[in-house]
Amino acid sequence: MTNMNPSERNNAFKALVLDGKEAAFRELTTADLGDGDVLVRIEYSSLNYKDGLAITGKGKVVRKFPMVPGIDLAGEVIESSSADFTPGQKVVAVGQGLGETRWGGYSQFQRVPSSALNLIPKPLDTCRAMVIGTAGFTAMMSVLALEHAGIRPGEREIIVTGAAGGVGSVAVILLHQLGYKVAASTGRAEAHDYLKELGAQTIVDRETLAQKGSPLASERWAGGIDSVGGQTLANVIASTVSFGAVAACGLAGGSDLPLTVFPFILRNVSLLGVSSPLAPKTLRETAWSRLAHDLPSAILDKITQIEPMEKLAELAPEILAGKIRGRIAIRNW
Repeated sequence: MTNMNPSERNNAFKALVLDGKEAAFRELTTADLGDGDVLVRIEYSSLNYKDGLAITGKGKVVRKFPMVPGIDLAGEVIESSSADFTPGQKVVAVGQGLGETRWGGYSQFQRVPSSALNLIPKPLDTCRAMVIGTAGFTAMMSVLALEHAGIRPGEREIIVTGAAGGVGSVAVILLHQLGYKVAASTGRAEAHDYLKELGAQTIVDRETLAQKGSPLASERWAGGIDSVGGQTLANVIASTVSFGAVAACGLAGGSDLPLTVFPFILRNVSLLGVSSPLAPKTLRETAWSRLAHDLPSAILDKITQIEPMEKLAELAPEILAGKIRGRIAIRNW
């Protein structure tokens, strides 16, 4: 149980607030927070590409102002009117409208609907849950999609695009731990050793997938996890083997998809859409349980960087420019 009394809960705390023009830290109290049947003392949040867009104002992420950005949060339940959660429990929320339509994780306290929360399974803690965050959760959703499509470990490699980023790094770790052969695509030469340390057997230069290719190329990949989109995704699909599958979960390289129907009707390749923000609770429970089981802490720590909330304005442009490797957990206190 928490030892925080009501007067302490009403004391001012810090939050990053967007007013439509700029992002600035402000002092709030719990009376300023929106509706939600669970009050969470946020210990950690995380930095995702979408957060970078929101903070810099370069993307249409935020739907209303003022807004506390941050699409992820993890912390301790302080108050709850939900039968599903009690004070003292450690909880996590990723997506579910946080930082877009309702106030999000870049605050020291937040009210959150119980429907958006999950208990953090052991051995994960709030910090590691936010090292995973939306990016790692999306990687797990992509792996689950491939498994559901019948893609099993074998002689052929699974290609992971954008491999040095948050989704890609966790995807490489998960696939390797599950016995898949992994090819990692990146444009960063300095990331080659890093990706091999995570479990990649082959490094594929980003430019080889970014160029216009054949609509039906030689069969190479058993499947793929793509966070890039555009021509890269088209080339991955064109090189996927018969009855293979590709999980598409991002569009860092563009939202268009210049391909033909040939891979689908001649090879029975499946394109699997993956969207983590509105995943139902039961699917989230499955994903978090698998993440707790399939991600060794020692390897997860290798992709971890922990930074204070005060550095968000500095970090946001860096994640948009592709300068951040692995995952950043944001320390809220």
